[in-house]
Amino acid sequence: MTKEINHSTRPLSEVMHEMITNEGNSLLDRSRQKPVLLVFLRQFGCTFCREALADLSKKQKGFQDRGLDIIYVHMSDKETATQYFERYSIEDPVHIGDPECEYYKAFGLTKGNFTQLFGLNTWIRGFSAGVVAGHGIGNRQLGDGFQMPGIFVIRDGEIQEKFIHKLASDRPDYEELVQCCGY
Repeated sequence: MTKEINHSTRPLSEVMHEMITNEGNSLLDRSRQKPVLLVFLRQFGCTFCREALADLSKKQKGFQDRGLDIIYVHMSDKETATQYFERYSIEDPVHIGDPECEYYKAFGLTKGNFTQLFGLNTWIRGFSAGVVAGHGIGNRQLGDGFQMPGIFVIRDGEIQEKFIHKLASDRPDYEELVQCCGY
């Protein structure tokens, strides 16, 4: 399954070895210690990125108690990322900065088209998430506003499950996603 999504000329295992967390270890090594929920975020100025952080903040302890490691990939510098993780009460976040979106591309995550980013469904969900749920309307771009997000469950360097967003506004069922590993 790993090779079919790799849009890089390099093996995905090589890319995972290169992806170094803020704690100084590679994604590949961490996935060999325990399963990883790898979350590629949209840019922090995006309503749906902030919604994802709020959702994952609520699930963090439960996932960790079940033996899952959560690693976030973002397009910002470490200081900006830390501010957003703190804002959403994500404790001791493990994250990887990718301002050039090279890792996004290697995992098959593409740039969104007009409909994916600005279509009617996205506007409706944006109002719901931004105004009704209080995540705010994105007024500041903190990364590539066209980059689509995605989530992968990785064990021993192999992708076990994935959720590739079709719309920027898609809201994954994280619990269903991690069931592949018996969590």
